[in-house]
This record gives sequence, structure tokens and C-alpha cells, in this order.
Amino acid sequence: MSLATIAGLLADRTRAAFCLALLDGRAWTAGELARHARVAPSTASEHLSRLVAGGLLTEERQGRHRYVRLADGAASLVEDLSAYGAGGADDAPAPRNLRESVRRSAEARARTCYDHLAGHLGVAVADAALDRRLVADEAGLVVTEAGRAWLAGLGIDIGALKGPRPVIRRCLDWTERRHHLAGAVGAALCLRAFDLGWVERIGSGRALRVTADGERALHDQLAIDLRA
Repeated sequence: MSLATIAGLLADRTRAAFCLALLDGRAWTAGELARHARVAPSTASEHLSRLVAGGLLTEERQGRHRYVRLADGAASLVEDLSAYGAGGADDAPAPRNLRESVRRSAEARARTCYDHLAGHLGVAVADAALDRRLVADEAGLVVTEAGRAWLAGLGIDIGALKGPRPVIRRCLDWTERRHHLAGAVGAALCLRAFDLGWVERIGSGRALRVTADGERALHDQLAIDLRA
């Protein structure tokens, strides 16, 4: 798919809002996305068909419902591109009420970016990993020997992280305007944070809450003080 084609697909605000919503990693129905972007179901269906045809989304039909999710590789593309705009959130409808405003504030503090940690939490983890030489920047991020040992202590075997995606990469955070950790290591860290009870979801969206155990672990392991 050409750059011009991708740019054309994401140039529409409704289609951009759909893609940003799908960064939560879940499959959404056409109706849910229509309500999110505040467009008619017929309009949503037309836009979704273009995104699927363009390869940015994949779809699955179950009964009467049509589910869509971001295609492989599209999540990092959407998150990276959103950071070059006016903060990414401009493509989403303005908050309608206090509840939506609170949700967006929570997402800025800690959220998932598809399958890795983002927001202030994600950037803090990335900074700490670099400061403690768990990760090094050698013409691109690499996991050091100290980092491999630290990951192993968390129960993450970096040798088992096989697949087409990079082992570790930067992802530009649209709220912080700095990088958090993505790639296979970023995804494994996020999953382990859930397994260890360091973070938990707030409702069904992308926003996360760092638990008391998580605050202690982040401080002990990475010298991160989120309250500061």
C-alpha cells in the first residue's frame, strides 16, 4: 500500500477517530464506532469498508455483528502518526461531559497503546530503563545484558519473544510527546504488569490505574515515583 493511500485513508477525521479508538486493542462493532465518532451507522459502515480495503483494519463477522480491529502493524503506525498532530486527541470528539474529561485525563496518566504501556507511566518506564542501562540506544534500542537479567527476574524470557515485530522499539507518545517502549518487549512488560497486579484497567477503555503493589514495585525496581 502506497504512502499516498495510507495518508488518504487517515486524512478523514471520522476514520482517524475510528483508528484511535481501536488502539485499545479490542475488536469494536461498527455500531460502537459510529456512536464513538457520533456519525450515522451508514456513514460508519462506508468508512470502515474503506479502512478494511486499504489494509489498516481487519474484520470478522459473527452473526449480525461486524467486528473490526487494527491490522498487524497498523497500531504502531496510528500511534506514531497521531503524535505528529496537535496531540492526537484532536481527531477524537471533544469531551461531552465530566466523565469523558476524567477518562481522558486518566488515559494521559497511564493507558495502553494497543498492547504496551503508554502515557506518563509508559514514558517513566522507558526513561528508567534507559537511565539504569536496562536498554541502550545504539542506533536503535537494544536490550542490554542487565536488561535481559531484569526481564528474566520478572518472568520474561526475551529469547522466547519471537515473531515478525521488532524485539524493542520506540513509540512516540501523543500525550507526553516523548517515547515509551513498544515492540515485543513492550508488549511483554505490559502483560506482566497486569499479571503481577501492578496495573488494572479503569472500566473497559484504555485507561489504567497503577495499584499500590504497582507503585511499590515500580519504585523498588525502577526508582519510579509516579506521585512525584
